[in-house]
Parts: sequence; C-alpha cells; structure tokens
Amino acid sequence: MRNAVRIGTEPGPVARWIILGGVGLVFAIPIVAMIEFTFRSGLAGGYTIDHWTGLFSDDASRTYRNLFTGIGNSLLLAIVTVGIVLLVLLPTMILVHLRFPPLRRVLEFVCVIPITVPAIVLVVGLAPVYSVVVELLGGSVWTLALAYGITVLPYAYRALQSNLDAVDVVTLTEAARTLSAGWGRVLWFVLLPNLKRGVLAASFISVAVVLGEFTIASLLNRVTLQTALLQVSQSDPYVAVIFALLALALAFLLLLSIGRLGRARRNGSAS
Repeated sequence: MRNAVRIGTEPGPVARWIILGGVGLVFAIPIVAMIEFTFRSGLAGGYTIDHWTGLFSDDASRTYRNLFTGIGNSLLLAIVTVGIVLLVLLPTMILVHLRFPPLRRVLEFVCVIPITVPAIVLVVGLAPVYSVVVELLGGSVWTLALAYGITVLPYAYRALQSNLDAVDVVTLTEAARTLSAGWGRVLWFVLLPNLKRGVLAASFISVAVVLGEFTIASLLNRVTLQTALLQVSQSDPYVAVIFALLALALAFLLLLSIGRLGRARRNGSAS
C-alpha cells in the first residue's frame, strides 16, 4: 500500500494575517488620507475642524442646499428601490420556487443580466424608455428607482435565493395551506419570518448600491447624493470628502450588518 501524501493548500495563521493586513492597508490608506484631508487648513498648512463644524452653521442649509437635496433624493430612491425588490422580485421568486421550479434557471439568468451590462450602456437603452416615463409619470426623481431596481437585481436575487435555498418553503407552504391559511397569510405569517435574513440582506445591499450609484443619475440628469457631491467638490472639496466618508461609513455598516446576519444564520442552523 502506498500512503497518499496530502499537501495542505490552506494558508497558515501567519499567512492569513499577512494577507488580511495587506488587504486592510489597501482599503485603509485612502480612507485615512480622506480623513486627514478634511482637517487640513487649506494651503496655509496646519489642521482645523472648521470644515466639520461648518456643516452645522446657520448658512449650511443655504450653502449646501443642492447637496442636502441630493441626500434626500437618494434616501427616497433607496426606499422606493427596496419597495420594488420586496413587492416585485420577492413574490416572483417565491412563486417560481413553489409553482414553476423549471423556470428558476430562466429567472436567475434574467436577474443576473444587469451585472454584465455596463451602466453607461444600460443608460443608452433606458433613455428612450424614460422619455415615455416622463410623459406618463412626470420627471420626479423617484422614477429613477425603476432603473435602480434593474441595477440591484443581481445582488438582491443572490441574497434572497440563498435564504430560499436554506428554508423548506414547499413544506412550510403546504403545511399552512393544509390548515386553511390563505396565500396572503402564508406569505406574511409563514414565509416572511423565515426569509427575514434574506429580505434584510437584499434591502441593505439595495440601499448601498443606490447611495453609491452615479452614472445613471448623471446621464439622466437627476440630482442624487453622488451627482451633488461632484458639484460640491468643485467649490468646496472638503465638504464633498466629508460626505463621501459618511456615505462610506453607512455602506460599511450595512455590509457589516449583512455579515452578522450571515453568521447568525450559520450559528442557528448549526445549533
């Protein structure tokens, strides 16, 4: 008998710390540089907190009116986009999962397509559509959520599908239907509590994508957080960097929440 020699491919603890440290430096250096930049006192040298305290001055609402408008528009878009994901994508995925399992691959293909198309190409296709949308629904900024709903499809689909695969949706539905529960009660009281982690993960990812999107809003002439940051950076780069840092912090908190939800689900299944 020949003893097979098994060569380990996983890195050791030292290698892991080196890899994590290198990746951490790649992300930390520009963020630290941004923080340091917000405290600079112009070309004169030295540091000051005036750029931060200026956001709470009496003239801030007037000086940065366009920026605050962009923040409000982005928050509105995030809410509407999450609503589209939960009211359109989630019921469709549940219906396909329960009634039309052969169509799962087709739905997955349709939902993944947007991630393969560059945003600028997507806008070229959406521009004629939005000329009709403006005539029917007006030029309000919330209509941009229709395009954002397409953009977040791949990310929301993966988050929801991973939760659907981890839950025996068919058995839960059949048990509830056997007890004379209607489809509305099945969805609200049986399926949604078991899909809570996937729903929250899809919602958080959608919010992060909407807050960071620039190309579609810029080419469709909508004022959002990212387009407003570009305009403010031309007159006050310090404030633009401050709000960019705050947006990064919010996105980090959302992604951290998704990670904690994932760990909680693994611990719950293990127990």
